[in-house]
Amino acid sequence: MSGSEPVARGAGTIPHCYRHPDRETYISCQRCSRPICPDCMVQASVGFQCPDCVRQGYSESRQARTSFGGRMTNGSSVVTMVLIGINALFFIIANLTGGIRGDFVAKTALFTDINLPRIGLEGVAQGSYWQLITSTFLHLQILHIAMNMIGLWIFGAFLENQLGRWRYLALYLLTGLAGSVAIYLFTGPFTPGQPISYSLGASGSVFGLFGAALVVLLKQHRDVTQLLVLLVLNLAITFVAPNISWQAHVGGLVSGLLLGAGFAYAPRQRRQSLHVAMVAGLAVFCVAVTVARTAVLTA
Repeated sequence: MSGSEPVARGAGTIPHCYRHPDRETYISCQRCSRPICPDCMVQASVGFQCPDCVRQGYSESRQARTSFGGRMTNGSSVVTMVLIGINALFFIIANLTGGIRGDFVAKTALFTDINLPRIGLEGVAQGSYWQLITSTFLHLQILHIAMNMIGLWIFGAFLENQLGRWRYLALYLLTGLAGSVAIYLFTGPFTPGQPISYSLGASGSVFGLFGAALVVLLKQHRDVTQLLVLLVLNLAITFVAPNISWQAHVGGLVSGLLLGAGFAYAPRQRRQSLHVAMVAGLAVFCVAVTVARTAVLTA
């Protein structure tokens, strides 16, 4: 007897639920017409459907997407909250393990000089490539992390909803990486007698979110005056205030503008493939620049 046929007993005049053969029923699924008992009935727009047909309908239905190709979310900013949580965790660990003099910061902050082994440190030039990413989650001062997390929450929640989660996560990580690579590329060698320089913070990623949000808002024909004012003020502070890495800010901003433009203006017919290629291309570019810079420093 086929599993898709009603199961009958005795004279075969009373149908039985196809999932529970011991239960008599006179209700059939509206899609496949198989008999279903009350426990198997799923309310449909007309009548009832069986669980198998409901699952098949879900798998066949197209996932609603945003105008930029991302899957629609329920409005929650899960990725943004996780990123804020990671930044907060790094902040707590760093300050509980000795701050700038602790081993945790020595491993996770971004050190770019070739002469670090002389003072007992290792950086990217010595093979600690993970510092290009870990440094973007590391903060030591409460004001520093507070300002960055405010920017992450405001622009991150917006972009996560507009771009979808994987595009947004790729944007955050790659713009942070691009900022770190810019630091590595444009930071000069260590000068004896001067304090050793290091870089940390999510500013590269936050500036990347600024840039992407600007492009997305322009694509949506929305007013960007306030965002431009905020961006100009932050850039002015970048070049005026001391001890701020302009390389990270500019690198994050430029990569954010590029990724945002790709996400916003890619042709709909090839959007998915172009977005993947664009993300992969920027990652490969960052790797290539890092390798080339290391070769120059170690030559």
